[in-house]
Amino acid sequence: MNIRLLTALAILAAVPGSACADKLCDVKDYGAKGDGVSKDTAAIQKAIDDCAGAGGGRVVLGGAPLYVSGPLALKSHITLSIAAGTTLAGSEDHDDYPPVQELGEAARRALLSSDDATDIVIDGGGTIDGRGQSWWADRSPANRRPRLIVFRHSSRILMENVTVRNSPSWQIVPYYSDHLTFRNMRILAPDRISHNTDGIDPFSSSHVLIDHVTIDTGDDNVAIKSGQPDSPGGDAPSHDITIRDSTFLHGHGLSVGSEVAGGVYNVLAERIHFKGTGTGVRIKSNRDRGNVLKNLVYRDLTMEDVGTPILISEFYPKIPEVIEAQPVGRLTPRFSDITIENLEATGARQAALIVGLPESPVTALTLRRVHIEADKGAVVKYAHMTAQDVTVRAAQGGAYLIGPDVQGLNPGAAR
Repeated sequence: MNIRLLTALAILAAVPGSACADKLCDVKDYGAKGDGVSKDTAAIQKAIDDCAGAGGGRVVLGGAPLYVSGPLALKSHITLSIAAGTTLAGSEDHDDYPPVQELGEAARRALLSSDDATDIVIDGGGTIDGRGQSWWADRSPANRRPRLIVFRHSSRILMENVTVRNSPSWQIVPYYSDHLTFRNMRILAPDRISHNTDGIDPFSSSHVLIDHVTIDTGDDNVAIKSGQPDSPGGDAPSHDITIRDSTFLHGHGLSVGSEVAGGVYNVLAERIHFKGTGTGVRIKSNRDRGNVLKNLVYRDLTMEDVGTPILISEFYPKIPEVIEAQPVGRLTPRFSDITIENLEATGARQAALIVGLPESPVTALTLRRVHIEADKGAVVKYAHMTAQDVTVRAAQGGAYLIGPDVQGLNPGAAR
């Protein structure tokens, strides 16, 4: 992949949206109380609508510690500025979140969402809190939990200098959107109890920059997706996505998949520190939801106490004991042109798990200057790769367990 081109695209993605007009809409002027008890939904929405009606402007939440709200609709050319020391908190009344169809599935409306909008900024140094605790305990399918922040078919979005936490479900989700920047942010949810609280999930979206973001959450730190075969937006790929200079703590790692029926290409992840994460690099799909994943570059990664530093699997959620070939179809995962270089990992449980399909092996996988210390070694099956300056130190058993159709890996390189 042309890294210089991808870097240029990342810089383009980093160009912030503009608030356009100078109108200032303080939510207190519209009747918002910010007392942590009253629902300020109507007042905040009126401020947003007035600013949008004037051609754009800044909606300010400040001067009070806690504004409680139900779902709000963001509009084009709006800056939502939440002041430092102020929290916009989701209502804990589940009935405030009306049922909606989200990607063809029954869900509930997000606390903040945009539809067919452009030039939206969320900033100010404050906090957006989904107060998802009342939703997490019920894991049944009937409990349709809302996302926290959703951008649908929107463009030129900037979120910076805010904390996002405790979503009932996925925290930030751009659907079919482009030119999005998430910068200087914290995205938080408790480990273990807050299931499915992914940090940022670009879904069939492009030109995305995630820069200087700390994510400590209960599921994927980042998950790049492009849909199930019946997603209503069609087979739209996710592409030209950069994640850099960030820290991932609790969570399931930097993921691509598992729903990638539209394909994923041109992803660059660099200078990321992982600490206590379940996995590091995680690329996953399955025969019922795959497509082409290519031109994925991961470099300059450090990992402490990460369960599995490298997990690349064309099976999801589990890898079967017996693997049999099947006919290649439209949804067969096809992983190729993946580079992982300058990776240092200590305290891992398993060094790596790399498993392709008999009918569609992982191809053009390059590992370069990869050094991992783990309890157990690397499992590799159905993978065609190049390994340069790769060491695996396993406390138990051998450094590698090599299965069928593995090319380019020299077990003697392990120490």
